[in-house]
Amino acid sequence: MLRALRIRNLAVIEAAELAFAPGFNVLTGETGAGKSILIEAVGLLLGARASGDMVRTGEAEAVIEAEFDPPAGTGPLVLRREITAQGRSRSFIDGEVATAAALRDLSHQLVEIHGQHEHQLLLNPVTHLPMLDSHAGLAAEAEAVAEAWAALRALETEIERARMDEREKAARLDLIAFQLGEIERARPQPGEDEELAATRRVLARADQLQRLSQHAYAALYESDHSALASLGTVWKRLEELSSIDPRSAPYLEMRDAVRGQLDDLALFLRDYGLGIDASPERLQQVEDRLALLERLKKKYGPTLADVIARGAQLADERRRIETAGARAAEFEAEHHAARERFRTQAAALSTARRAAAPAFTSRLETLLARLAMTDARVEVRFNASDTPDTPWSERGIDEAEFYVSPNIGEDLRPLARVLSGGELSRVMLALKTIAVSDRPGRTLIFDEVDAGIGGRVAGVVGEQLRMLGSRFQVLCVTHLPQIAACAATQFHIDKTVRGARTVTTVTPLDEATRVSEIARMIGGYAITDEVTAGARELLRASQAVGGTPQRRKRK
Repeated sequence: MLRALRIRNLAVIEAAELAFAPGFNVLTGETGAGKSILIEAVGLLLGARASGDMVRTGEAEAVIEAEFDPPAGTGPLVLRREITAQGRSRSFIDGEVATAAALRDLSHQLVEIHGQHEHQLLLNPVTHLPMLDSHAGLAAEAEAVAEAWAALRALETEIERARMDEREKAARLDLIAFQLGEIERARPQPGEDEELAATRRVLARADQLQRLSQHAYAALYESDHSALASLGTVWKRLEELSSIDPRSAPYLEMRDAVRGQLDDLALFLRDYGLGIDASPERLQQVEDRLALLERLKKKYGPTLADVIARGAQLADERRRIETAGARAAEFEAEHHAARERFRTQAAALSTARRAAAPAFTSRLETLLARLAMTDARVEVRFNASDTPDTPWSERGIDEAEFYVSPNIGEDLRPLARVLSGGELSRVMLALKTIAVSDRPGRTLIFDEVDAGIGGRVAGVVGEQLRMLGSRFQVLCVTHLPQIAACAATQFHIDKTVRGARTVTTVTPLDEATRVSEIARMIGGYAITDEVTAGARELLRASQAVGGTPQRRKRK
């Protein structure tokens, strides 16, 4: 559960702090007030790509911090992300520096965000099979099939190399020999360019460095008034002082240590200047070597590490091409085994998918009935089970698409061709409900799930979100009073101008202010006594325990 969210200097938000409650929370306010920025802040906190444009104008950095109760119940978890105006960012988990990838991995355990327009993904049939797999608990089997497919494709690539025509092979080997020869003759070492650049800086100012070290050595050791000679006088005076007042005695004990350190420094200064090869020839050698490495980086870089890695890749490719002919039969045997392995795993997955589809569609129809689509019928249509090789992919041997009939008397048709925007939003909400049903403890965030709906349907969507809130923490951005009235907790997001700057504020609403906000959502700026009374009644009725629409029986 998301306990608290703190935001500073993100877009139009100067400073905001929200303390979320369990159950169903809503965020309301005028269009453009900054509601979706709050959702974006959570996404950034969980590893989304950041840029300097997100930082509030004139500020050095944006900071987002959230406190979670993780599902495992191990105690509060604090995530923090800092984004500079230059576009750099740092992430922290419980105060320890973390990578964005680590945050993304953690996000799967904590939060699921359903952003604006995400329901449009349903229009692409490629997304349908993963939804079925998730519901049927077949994600691991689907991943194994994808791995088997990748292994099969890799072997097919090796076979293509083995079948390479002799002229192509010779041309490729010539190019590899040329490129690899350039790298091998240079024999670049990791970090060599940085070391040479540092050496060049020293050699270019060798005279100055030698002069500085000699002067420092003389001042410390050689001159008549050197520091070491003067220090001898200090120790004598300190001995006399300690014979009178023993408080200075501990400093005498430091004498040998100080003398040893200064001797070491004197030796370093003496040898440092002598060790600099100030000859023009040495400087030219360094310049030539750096120029060679820069040419290699331009061709095979951009970094020296990339050049070294490219050399290893070329050497490996040369070895594989040279041995490909001898390994052709071996590749064929491996390919046959990989093909059978893929076919077996994909066929088993296909059988499981087809067996799970009726339960999936039945559950989806039940949820759609709760969302005022009481007559909707859903079917998962697959390609032929004895499919040829052509549709094979990382998803297996299946192609599938959701077919829907939203109303009585209408034929089942592809989902993308028959649903309105409001129906599509409800189908996505039903699918999300199915997807998270077996993963308690997470926070579900919906950014304008009410797209395309209104009236009575908005009320049943609000009721469904409230039902989800009984098992999960739900955060929802909405413009509909019917949905807002179903929530247990409501926040108002407002945008004002303060001192020639736009500022977004977030305010938790109590009973009275909540009535006023819902009245605004109903009546806009014309908030009459009748509108306020209607808002109060809507809130009272929505908070009462109500039933859900019953699905009609089909004949």
